[in-house]
Amino acid sequence: MSQDFNQPSSQQPTENSSQPPRKNTVVYWVIIGILLVACIILFVQKNKTANEKAQTEEQLATSDSSRKAVETDYNAALARLDQLVSKNAEMDSTINSKNGEIAKLKDQINHILGDSRANASDLKKARDLIARLNTRVKSYEERIAELEGENQDLSNKNEVLAQERDSTVTRNIALKTVGSVLHASNIRMNPIHLMKGGKKESTTEHARKVDMLRIVFDIDENRIAESGTKQVQLKITGPDGIPFSDPAFGSGSINLANGQNVNYTLVKDIPLQQGQPVKDVTVDWHQVTDYKAGAYNIEIYNGGYKIGSGSVTLKK
Repeated sequence: MSQDFNQPSSQQPTENSSQPPRKNTVVYWVIIGILLVACIILFVQKNKTANEKAQTEEQLATSDSSRKAVETDYNAALARLDQLVSKNAEMDSTINSKNGEIAKLKDQINHILGDSRANASDLKKARDLIARLNTRVKSYEERIAELEGENQDLSNKNEVLAQERDSTVTRNIALKTVGSVLHASNIRMNPIHLMKGGKKESTTEHARKVDMLRIVFDIDENRIAESGTKQVQLKITGPDGIPFSDPAFGSGSINLANGQNVNYTLVKDIPLQQGQPVKDVTVDWHQVTDYKAGAYNIEIYNGGYKIGSGSVTLKK
Protein backbone atom coordinates (compact mmCIF):
# COMPACT_ATOMS: atom_id res chain seq x y z
CA MET A 1 0.00 0.00 0.00
CA SER A 2 2.78 2.36 0.81
CA GLN A 3 4.41 1.75 -2.59
CA ASP A 4 1.19 2.61 -4.50
CA PHE A 5 1.02 6.02 -2.86
CA ASN A 6 4.71 6.78 -3.40
CA GLN A 7 4.82 6.10 -7.18
CA PRO A 8 2.57 8.97 -8.31
CA SER A 9 4.41 11.21 -5.98
CA SER A 10 7.73 10.33 -7.64
CA GLN A 11 6.36 11.08 -11.19
CA GLN A 12 4.96 14.59 -10.35
CA PRO A 13 8.29 16.44 -10.34
CA THR A 14 9.19 14.92 -13.72
CA GLU A 15 6.10 16.42 -15.45
CA ASN A 16 6.60 19.84 -13.85
CA SER A 17 10.25 19.97 -14.89
CA SER A 18 9.32 19.50 -18.59
CA GLN A 19 6.91 22.52 -18.76
CA PRO A 20 9.35 25.51 -18.53
CA PRO A 21 11.07 24.78 -21.90
CA ARG A 22 7.70 24.97 -23.70
CA LYS A 23 6.91 28.32 -22.06
CA ASN A 24 10.33 29.69 -23.03
CA THR A 25 9.79 28.62 -26.63
CA VAL A 26 6.50 30.54 -26.75
CA VAL A 27 8.15 33.63 -25.30
CA TYR A 28 10.91 33.45 -27.90
CA TRP A 29 8.43 33.19 -30.74
CA VAL A 30 6.47 36.13 -29.37
CA ILE A 31 9.64 38.22 -29.17
CA ILE A 32 10.65 37.16 -32.67
CA GLY A 33 7.18 38.08 -33.93
CA ILE A 34 7.32 41.49 -32.26
CA LEU A 35 10.77 42.17 -33.73
CA LEU A 36 9.60 41.05 -37.15
CA VAL A 37 6.58 43.37 -36.99
CA ALA A 38 8.82 46.22 -35.79
CA CYS A 39 11.23 45.61 -38.67
CA ILE A 40 8.36 45.62 -41.15
CA ILE A 41 7.01 48.86 -39.68
CA LEU A 42 10.45 50.49 -39.79
CA PHE A 43 10.98 49.31 -43.36
CA VAL A 44 7.62 50.67 -44.49
CA GLN A 45 8.20 53.94 -42.62
CA LYS A 46 11.66 54.30 -44.16
CA ASN A 47 10.29 53.75 -47.66
CA LYS A 48 7.49 56.23 -46.97
CA THR A 49 9.99 58.82 -45.70
CA ALA A 50 12.23 58.25 -48.71
CA ASN A 51 9.28 58.65 -51.08
CA GLU A 52 8.11 61.81 -49.33
CA LYS A 53 11.65 63.21 -49.49
CA ALA A 54 11.90 62.40 -53.18
CA GLN A 55 8.51 64.01 -53.83
CA THR A 56 9.52 67.10 -51.84
CA GLU A 57 12.79 67.41 -53.74
CA GLU A 58 10.95 66.99 -57.02
CA GLN A 59 8.41 69.64 -56.00
CA LEU A 60 11.22 72.01 -54.98
CA ALA A 61 13.03 71.42 -58.26
CA THR A 62 9.81 72.01 -60.20
CA SER A 63 9.05 75.14 -58.16
CA ASP A 64 12.58 76.46 -58.69
CA SER A 65 12.32 75.81 -62.42
CA SER A 66 8.92 77.52 -62.55
CA ARG A 67 10.25 80.52 -60.62
CA LYS A 68 13.18 80.90 -63.03
CA ALA A 69 10.84 80.67 -65.99
CA VAL A 70 8.57 83.34 -64.50
CA GLU A 71 11.57 85.59 -63.75
CA THR A 72 12.81 85.15 -67.34
CA ASP A 73 9.41 86.13 -68.74
CA TYR A 74 9.24 89.11 -66.37
CA ASN A 75 12.72 90.40 -67.28
CA ALA A 76 11.85 90.12 -70.97
CA ALA A 77 8.69 92.17 -70.41
CA LEU A 78 10.65 94.80 -68.45
CA ALA A 79 13.26 95.09 -71.20
CA ARG A 80 10.52 95.71 -73.78
CA LEU A 81 8.91 98.25 -71.48
CA ASP A 82 12.18 100.12 -70.89
CA GLN A 83 12.77 100.57 -74.60
CA LEU A 84 9.27 101.90 -75.09
CA VAL A 85 9.16 104.19 -72.03
CA SER A 86 12.39 105.88 -73.16
CA LYS A 87 10.47 107.12 -76.21
CA ASN A 88 7.27 108.10 -74.42
CA ALA A 89 8.42 111.45 -73.01
CA GLU A 90 7.89 113.12 -76.39
CA MET A 91 4.88 111.06 -77.41
CA ASP A 92 1.15 111.12 -76.80
CA SER A 93 -0.08 111.59 -73.22
CA THR A 94 -2.52 108.70 -73.63
CA ILE A 95 0.46 106.36 -73.39
CA ASN A 96 1.77 107.96 -70.19
CA SER A 97 -1.68 107.73 -68.59
CA LYS A 98 -1.18 103.92 -68.35
CA ASN A 99 1.96 104.22 -66.21
CA GLY A 100 -0.04 104.01 -62.96
CA GLU A 101 -1.53 100.63 -63.87
CA ILE A 102 1.83 99.31 -65.08
CA ALA A 103 3.50 100.39 -61.83
CA LYS A 104 0.88 98.46 -59.84
CA LEU A 105 1.41 95.34 -61.96
CA LYS A 106 5.19 95.56 -61.45
CA ASP A 107 4.76 95.99 -57.69
CA GLN A 108 2.54 92.88 -57.47
CA ILE A 109 4.92 90.78 -59.58
CA ASN A 110 7.99 91.95 -57.62
CA HIS A 111 6.22 91.09 -54.36
CA ILE A 112 5.55 87.51 -55.49
CA LEU A 113 9.02 86.92 -56.95
CA GLY A 114 10.62 88.44 -53.87
CA ASP A 115 8.84 85.95 -51.60
CA SER A 116 11.03 82.87 -51.13
CA ARG A 117 7.96 80.97 -49.93
CA ALA A 118 5.95 81.60 -53.09
CA ASN A 119 4.16 78.40 -54.15
CA ALA A 120 2.87 77.17 -57.49
CA SER A 121 -0.36 79.11 -57.07
CA ASP A 122 1.59 82.32 -56.41
CA LEU A 123 3.78 81.73 -59.47
CA LYS A 124 0.68 81.15 -61.59
CA LYS A 125 -0.67 84.47 -60.37
CA ALA A 126 2.65 86.09 -61.32
CA ARG A 127 2.38 84.58 -64.82
CA ASP A 128 -1.13 86.02 -65.16
CA LEU A 129 0.12 89.44 -64.06
CA ILE A 130 3.02 89.24 -66.53
CA ALA A 131 0.53 88.41 -69.28
CA ARG A 132 -1.42 91.54 -68.35
CA LEU A 133 1.82 93.54 -68.36
CA ASN A 134 2.67 92.24 -71.84
CA THR A 135 -0.80 93.28 -72.98
CA ARG A 136 -0.12 96.81 -71.77
CA VAL A 137 3.30 96.79 -73.44
CA LYS A 138 1.67 95.69 -76.67
CA SER A 139 -0.68 98.67 -76.46
CA TYR A 140 2.41 100.88 -76.10
CA GLU A 141 3.93 99.29 -79.19
CA GLU A 142 0.77 99.78 -81.21
CA ARG A 143 0.44 103.43 -80.18
CA ILE A 144 4.12 104.13 -80.78
CA ALA A 145 3.91 102.44 -84.16
CA GLU A 146 1.00 104.73 -84.98
CA LEU A 147 2.91 107.83 -83.85
CA GLU A 148 6.04 106.74 -85.68
CA GLY A 149 3.95 106.33 -88.80
CA GLU A 150 2.69 109.90 -88.42
CA ASN A 151 6.21 111.18 -87.80
CA GLN A 152 7.51 109.36 -90.85
CA ASP A 153 4.92 111.02 -93.05
CA LEU A 154 6.24 114.40 -91.90
CA SER A 155 9.87 113.35 -92.06
CA ASN A 156 9.58 112.21 -95.67
CA LYS A 157 9.49 115.91 -96.61
CA ASN A 158 13.00 116.34 -95.21
CA GLU A 159 15.63 114.81 -97.52
CA VAL A 160 18.38 114.74 -94.89
CA LEU A 161 16.23 112.86 -92.37
CA ALA A 162 15.14 110.44 -95.08
CA GLN A 163 18.78 109.64 -95.91
CA GLU A 164 19.60 109.07 -92.23
CA ARG A 165 16.60 106.80 -91.86
CA ASP A 166 17.67 104.76 -94.88
CA SER A 167 21.07 104.09 -93.32
CA THR A 168 21.01 100.87 -91.25
CA VAL A 169 24.05 101.85 -89.21
CA THR A 170 22.66 105.26 -88.37
CA ARG A 171 19.33 103.72 -87.45
CA ASN A 172 20.90 101.19 -85.09
CA ILE A 173 22.95 103.90 -83.38
CA ALA A 174 19.87 106.09 -83.07
CA LEU A 175 17.81 103.27 -81.54
CA LYS A 176 20.52 102.55 -78.97
CA THR A 177 20.80 106.24 -78.14
CA VAL A 178 17.06 106.63 -77.69
CA GLY A 179 16.91 103.51 -75.55
CA SER A 180 19.51 104.92 -73.13
CA VAL A 181 17.70 108.26 -72.69
CA LEU A 182 16.60 108.78 -69.08
CA HIS A 183 12.99 109.35 -68.05
CA ALA A 184 11.96 111.78 -65.28
CA SER A 185 8.81 111.35 -63.21
CA ASN A 186 7.13 112.68 -60.06
CA ILE A 187 8.31 116.21 -60.95
CA ARG A 188 7.58 118.91 -58.36
CA MET A 189 8.30 122.65 -58.17
CA ASN A 190 8.25 123.97 -54.62
CA PRO A 191 8.38 127.74 -53.95
CA ILE A 192 10.54 128.17 -50.82
CA HIS A 193 10.47 130.99 -48.28
CA LEU A 194 13.68 131.28 -46.23
CA MET A 195 13.59 132.40 -42.61
CA LYS A 196 16.14 133.03 -39.87
CA GLY A 197 18.96 133.69 -42.27
CA GLY A 198 18.19 130.64 -44.37
CA LYS A 199 18.24 128.21 -41.45
CA LYS A 200 14.51 127.56 -41.69
CA GLU A 201 12.39 126.90 -44.77
CA SER A 202 8.71 126.79 -45.60
CA THR A 203 6.72 126.48 -48.81
CA THR A 204 4.55 129.38 -49.94
CA GLU A 205 2.11 130.21 -52.71
CA HIS A 206 2.75 133.96 -52.65
CA ALA A 207 5.27 135.36 -55.11
CA ARG A 208 6.38 138.16 -52.78
CA LYS A 209 7.56 135.62 -50.19
CA VAL A 210 9.42 133.29 -52.56
CA ASP A 211 13.21 133.25 -52.12
CA MET A 212 13.95 130.29 -54.39
CA LEU A 213 12.35 127.57 -56.47
CA ARG A 214 13.18 123.98 -55.56
CA ILE A 215 12.78 121.37 -58.29
CA VAL A 216 12.51 117.74 -57.13
CA PHE A 217 12.09 114.73 -59.43
CA ASP A 218 12.82 111.01 -59.83
CA ILE A 219 14.80 109.25 -62.55
CA ASP A 220 13.11 105.97 -63.49
CA GLU A 221 15.09 102.73 -63.81
CA ASN A 222 16.67 102.15 -67.23
CA ARG A 223 18.14 98.75 -68.17
CA ILE A 224 19.82 100.09 -71.31
CA ALA A 225 21.69 103.16 -70.02
CA GLU A 226 25.12 102.24 -68.65
CA SER A 227 26.15 103.10 -65.10
CA GLY A 228 27.90 106.42 -64.59
CA THR A 229 27.27 110.13 -64.16
CA LYS A 230 24.44 111.37 -66.37
CA GLN A 231 23.80 115.04 -67.13
CA VAL A 232 20.36 116.59 -67.38
CA GLN A 233 19.47 120.15 -68.36
CA LEU A 234 16.64 122.05 -66.65
CA LYS A 235 14.79 124.89 -68.37
CA ILE A 236 12.81 127.18 -66.02
CA THR A 237 10.51 129.81 -67.50
CA GLY A 238 8.59 132.54 -65.69
CA PRO A 239 5.14 133.99 -66.37
CA ASP A 240 6.56 135.92 -69.35
CA GLY A 241 7.66 132.67 -71.02
CA ILE A 242 11.34 133.66 -71.07
CA PRO A 243 13.81 131.05 -69.73
CA PHE A 244 15.74 132.05 -66.62
CA SER A 245 19.47 132.36 -67.28
CA ASP A 246 22.54 132.90 -65.12
CA PRO A 247 26.11 131.97 -66.22
CA ALA A 248 26.99 131.29 -62.58
CA PHE A 249 24.57 128.34 -62.65
CA GLY A 250 25.89 127.05 -65.97
CA SER A 251 23.07 128.31 -68.17
CA GLY A 252 23.47 127.57 -71.87
CA SER A 253 21.76 125.94 -74.85
CA ILE A 254 21.45 122.45 -76.38
CA ASN A 255 20.40 121.03 -79.73
CA LEU A 256 17.61 118.49 -79.51
CA ALA A 257 17.35 115.33 -81.59
CA ASN A 258 14.73 117.02 -83.78
CA GLY A 259 17.14 119.88 -84.59
CA GLN A 260 15.55 122.43 -82.27
CA ASN A 261 17.85 124.63 -80.17
CA VAL A 262 16.73 125.10 -76.56
CA ASN A 263 18.10 127.45 -73.90
CA TYR A 264 18.38 125.86 -70.47
CA THR A 265 18.74 127.34 -66.99
CA LEU A 266 20.59 124.73 -64.94
CA VAL A 267 22.67 121.60 -65.37
CA LYS A 268 22.49 118.68 -62.91
CA ASP A 269 24.87 115.70 -62.78
CA ILE A 270 23.18 112.50 -61.58
CA PRO A 271 25.04 109.31 -60.53
CA LEU A 272 23.20 106.40 -62.14
CA GLN A 273 23.37 102.64 -61.60
CA GLN A 274 22.11 100.59 -64.55
CA GLY A 275 18.62 99.28 -63.90
CA GLN A 276 18.22 101.30 -60.68
CA PRO A 277 15.94 104.35 -60.17
CA VAL A 278 17.19 107.58 -58.59
CA LYS A 279 14.76 109.14 -56.14
CA ASP A 280 14.30 112.81 -55.14
CA VAL A 281 16.89 114.52 -57.31
CA THR A 282 16.89 118.11 -55.99
CA VAL A 283 17.92 121.35 -57.70
CA ASP A 284 17.48 124.87 -56.24
CA TRP A 285 17.13 128.03 -58.33
CA HIS A 286 17.92 131.42 -56.77
CA GLN A 287 17.38 134.67 -58.61
CA VAL A 288 18.30 138.23 -57.69
CA THR A 289 15.06 139.83 -58.88
CA ASP A 290 11.71 139.31 -57.20
CA TYR A 291 9.38 136.57 -58.33
CA LYS A 292 6.16 137.62 -60.05
CA ALA A 293 2.71 136.12 -59.79
CA GLY A 294 1.85 133.64 -62.50
CA ALA A 295 2.81 130.23 -63.86
CA TYR A 296 6.38 128.89 -63.66
CA ASN A 297 7.28 125.93 -65.86
CA ILE A 298 10.11 123.40 -65.68
CA GLU A 299 11.29 121.21 -68.57
CA ILE A 300 13.96 118.53 -68.12
CA TYR A 301 16.19 117.29 -70.98
CA ASN A 302 18.63 114.42 -71.44
CA GLY A 303 20.44 113.17 -74.51
CA GLY A 304 18.68 115.67 -76.77
CA TYR A 305 15.18 114.70 -75.62
CA LYS A 306 12.68 116.26 -73.25
CA ILE A 307 12.23 113.68 -70.50
CA GLY A 308 9.68 115.42 -68.27
CA SER A 309 7.97 118.67 -67.31
CA GLY A 310 6.05 120.34 -64.49
CA SER A 311 4.70 123.69 -63.32
CA VAL A 312 3.63 125.75 -60.35
CA THR A 313 1.50 128.91 -60.09
CA LEU A 314 2.32 131.73 -57.67
CA LYS A 315 -0.19 134.16 -56.25
CA LYS A 316 0.53 137.80 -55.51
